[in-house]
Amino acid sequence: MKILYSCLSKSWGGMEMYTLTAVRQLLKRNITVELLCAEESRIHIEANNFGLIVHPLKISWLSNASNVLRLASLIRRSKYNLIHTQASFDLWLLVPALKLLQSNIPLMLTKQVGSFIIKKDILHKWIYTRLTYALAISTTIKKNLIDTCPLPEKKVLLLHNGIDTNRFNPEKVDAQKIRNEFMITEQEILIGMMARFSPGKGHEEFLYAASELNKKYQSLKFIIVGEPSRGENSYAESIKKQASDYQLNNLIFAGFRSDTPDVLAALDIFVFPSHAEAFGIALAEAMAMGKPSICSNAEGILDIAIDKETSLLFENKNAQDLTKKISRLIESLDLRQSFSIMARKRAIEYFDLEKLTDKVVEIYKKAIGNTNPVPLE
Repeated sequence: MKILYSCLSKSWGGMEMYTLTAVRQLLKRNITVELLCAEESRIHIEANNFGLIVHPLKISWLSNASNVLRLASLIRRSKYNLIHTQASFDLWLLVPALKLLQSNIPLMLTKQVGSFIIKKDILHKWIYTRLTYALAISTTIKKNLIDTCPLPEKKVLLLHNGIDTNRFNPEKVDAQKIRNEFMITEQEILIGMMARFSPGKGHEEFLYAASELNKKYQSLKFIIVGEPSRGENSYAESIKKQASDYQLNNLIFAGFRSDTPDVLAALDIFVFPSHAEAFGIALAEAMAMGKPSICSNAEGILDIAIDKETSLLFENKNAQDLTKKISRLIESLDLRQSFSIMARKRAIEYFDLEKLTDKVVEIYKKAIGNTNPVPLE
């Protein structure tokens, strides 16, 4: 099986990182995978670093016509069995190239982010009719795809993003490594969040809760892991100023960390205060590490966390409610231990990367086996 994987995003976040994770998993199964990506993007750099065959394109609306021709040539000579993209933007190049070739190669889209734009006009129908299947990473994304795109429900499949539950395994990670690095004592409760510095991730609510909890408890430390993506530096600076205004001297801004399992292992409580998520991969990773969590009750999170079983859910955007729920976990070691066990169990059952890769390979085989896919209605 030979796959052309596509992600033409210039950013570096969950979608781009997961693209490389998915590609690695396919390579492990001896599936030939090549990557279509934006020239000089972070994903281009990272893909080169681990030796993937990469086909970079210079992305701009002015270059679309030439890119379509380049893509058509690539597809014709490479004889791919299937094309899979992680970004709907890519369809505007892939579909014209396939139409130009009059090719029946199966085309898959994984929808990572929802859209509020209705895409049922003639042009979008021309694009989306070419899809063999659309994979939705959460229930809310599946509903969004059906509501906004010219796709029949039978062509929209639910397939969560997966996590490496072997890598994210508390039994294989030294929980003291990060605590020692930041001089966090055994007596201190470490409460953390992990997210890109982007509006809507809940940094403001987290900082408010930290400020209020400091008034009530003595032995707390807080940590925020993540960095701003392209164009988000000013927002990151505003969050750091807010932390300074709150005088959060026990807060660590750890920046980007590649040792995510080590960071999660160090935490006593994981906070996921995002206002909206397609699928909260950091939350699933924390659960795999057996971390009790506090999560907003936003769509995309409800596929992952179970209230009062793996986590405590708080009212979305309600910083006071977040503060109360964190207090409950601070004060109950038994509840933290109970959530820890159930979180790890749920992550293995529903979000294990190996299991979900097996599912996507089966979908590939089904798509490739059907040489004349049923046209979308």
